[in-house]
Amino acid sequence: MADAARRMRDLAEKALREPFPLRIRAWDGSEAGPPDAPMLVMRRRRALRRLLWKPGELGLARAWVAGDLDIEGDLYEALDLIAGIVWDTDEDGAPHPGGFRRAVDLLRNPHTYRLAREALVLAGPGLPPSPPPEEARRRFGPLHSPGRDKQAISHHYDVGNDFYERVLGPSMVYSCAYWEHPETTLEEAQYAKLDLVCRKLALRPDQTLLDVGCGWGSMVLHAAEHYGVRAVGITLSTEQAAYARKRVAEAGLTDRIDIRVQDYRAVADGPYDAISSIGMAEHVGRDLYREYAAHLYGLLRPGGRLLNHQIARRPWADEEAYHVDEFIDRYVFPDGELAPVGSTVSRLEEAGFEVRDVEALREHYALTLRAWVRNLEDHWQEAVRLAGAGRARVWRLYMAASALSFEQNRIGVNQVLAVRTRPSGAAGMPPARPWP
Repeated sequence: MADAARRMRDLAEKALREPFPLRIRAWDGSEAGPPDAPMLVMRRRRALRRLLWKPGELGLARAWVAGDLDIEGDLYEALDLIAGIVWDTDEDGAPHPGGFRRAVDLLRNPHTYRLAREALVLAGPGLPPSPPPEEARRRFGPLHSPGRDKQAISHHYDVGNDFYERVLGPSMVYSCAYWEHPETTLEEAQYAKLDLVCRKLALRPDQTLLDVGCGWGSMVLHAAEHYGVRAVGITLSTEQAAYARKRVAEAGLTDRIDIRVQDYRAVADGPYDAISSIGMAEHVGRDLYREYAAHLYGLLRPGGRLLNHQIARRPWADEEAYHVDEFIDRYVFPDGELAPVGSTVSRLEEAGFEVRDVEALREHYALTLRAWVRNLEDHWQEAVRLAGAGRARVWRLYMAASALSFEQNRIGVNQVLAVRTRPSGAAGMPPARPWP
């Protein structure tokens, strides 16, 4: 009799000491659990072995990426239901090991060897499964050194420009859009975000703009086309740079836009009238953030403005204990680190900036991520052909989970506008915000 699903459900509920919220379909075709819940599909025994050998977020991610495990039904609902099992969250926002870890503690209890033995029998014999090939390889060099940063950036951004076209759409902007109306399209919302940045920077014809982490060139193109600036865009991704240069040439703006493969620490040709850093500071590293802020300060002319658009996390009660989630570090943004918005503001002011405006766009990023997930799902077969099934699965999982994190205020995103004031102290800012 096929009963693997029932046995898994019973084991999970004994180990977790609470009802398991998803319906389960096992590799033998059996099903168990709430009939109206999303379906957790365990395609192979190996999925269970992955969870037993690496309980928690990383084991679940490896099983998902490898295709050993899947979700049928509403992915967002399923992720929301199991979030408290994989990770619990303290009141101070710091995650601590959730239900899977509780299960492991229970299995290690000498009074529960029978439960542990049953789980191992159900999983079948075998050594720990190897991680999927999409998992980031070991990086070499000191953390956040230029060479190691280039390796980390390549893992995420050199997946293939054609793949990113399917996910991001025609705008090719890989950061939070600005949704002025619910019926706004993704492309309209990204245009609105780029224009908002230009207006906050008060760009004017023939001013010089440095875009740090320029991606596929969308910001420098918008600023040059609509505000007449001369722009430099820098990226560590060779694929992004090639794509951006092609777009610049097609727009006839090679005399106004320079795209470089360059670390921000190597830029030495200022001063610039304005600097934009959109979704790049997450790669800097918290120990180097003061150096990052000081270097940008040195590249601005007195009176120049910086617009820093950055994802933020909730503060931890013990900031020294902060660590990046294993799934994000190994599959999505190797070596990426988030900081609370207050920390970002402090580092900027320590570097000499006057912070003039902070705008929270948390809900906007949730809408953006859901739009990207729809794009990926609408172009699924093409995405798999271009990047491979595992990579496409990584992107679908991380974007859907991130959308929920923004919606539930686990993470946020902020635009911080700062000024390098003149020696007199004048900031050159209007008395009221001229942007919405």
